[in-house]
Amino acid sequence: MPPFTMTFSIDEQHDGKLLRQFLQENGISRTALTDIKFHGGALLIDGRPVTVRHVLRAGETLSVVFPPERTSDWMDPEEMPLHIVYEDDYILVVDKPAGLATIPSRHHPGGTLANGLLHHYRRQRLDSTVHIVTRLDRDTSGLVLVAKHRHVHHLLSTLQQKGKVARTYEAICHGVMVDDEGTIDAPIGRRGDSIIAREVREDGKPAVTHFRVLERLRGYTHVSLQLETGRTHQIRVHLAYVGHPLAGDDLYGGSREMIDRQALYSRQLSFFHPFARRWLTFAAPLPGDMAHLIETVRSSTTPT
Repeated sequence: MPPFTMTFSIDEQHDGKLLRQFLQENGISRTALTDIKFHGGALLIDGRPVTVRHVLRAGETLSVVFPPERTSDWMDPEEMPLHIVYEDDYILVVDKPAGLATIPSRHHPGGTLANGLLHHYRRQRLDSTVHIVTRLDRDTSGLVLVAKHRHVHHLLSTLQQKGKVARTYEAICHGVMVDDEGTIDAPIGRRGDSIIAREVREDGKPAVTHFRVLERLRGYTHVSLQLETGRTHQIRVHLAYVGHPLAGDDLYGGSREMIDRQALYSRQLSFFHPFARRWLTFAAPLPGDMAHLIETVRSSTTPT
C-alpha cells in the first residue's frame, strides 16, 4: 500500500507563503516534520522534493508524504471478529464488546482490540500501528474511535481538545436518582491503596460529568452521560461518589447480582472528520446484558 500522503492545492490566498508556515497552519507539527525529514518521508511540490523554506506559488500541488510506521515489537496481529461500524482511509469506528481490552497490558498482553486491528491492517497491507483515540475500559462496551495513522491521531486529539469529538454513554446505576439531570464536578486522582482504582480527591485532576435520567426503575436508574473531561474511570468514580455506583461495578461498590460487569457503554460518537471536513455521528444499540437487566427489573414491578 502506498505511504500515507496529504495533498494540497495552493491557491492565491497562500501565494508567497513559506511552506513551513503553511504546514503549521494545517496541523503538521514540528515532530511530524522531523519524522518526515529523517525517516523516509518527503515534501513534494509538483512531484519534486523541496524543503520547508520553499516559497509557495498559486497553482502548485503540495504532497506531504509521511514515513511508514513501525509496529511495536511486543504487539502481534491476531485474527478476531471486529464489529466495524465505519471505515475510510483515515479512521475506523469499532463497536467493542465488553470483556475485550482495548490495548495490551501486563495483565492482558494479547487478545485485545489493538491486536485485532493490527491483523485487519495487515490484511489491507497498511503499514501502520494502532492509534486509539477514545479508549474504553475492558468491561465497558461500545464505540471506539481509531486513527489509521500517527498524524491522523494528532489531528483528532487536537479536535478532541477543542470539543469536536463527543461521546455519549449510557449506564445503569444503583438507586433511584432524584434529579432529572445535573452535573458532577469533582476532581479525580489515583486512590492511594491501589494502582488501578481512582477516587474523588482535592488534589486530583478536574473532572466534569453531565447526566440525564432516561428511566427510573425499582432500585436502579438508566442514565445518559456526557463527559467534559476524560479521566480514568471517570463515570464509574463520579456515580459512586454521588451514591449511585454502576450495577456490576464491584471495584466502586456496585453489585454483580444482576450483571457481571459494569453496566456502561459508549452509545454515541460524534466527531468532526479532519479530511471530509464534516461532522459524523454513529450510534450503537443497547448491549444485551444491559437490556436484560432493564427488562428483568421492569417485569419484577409489573402487576400480574
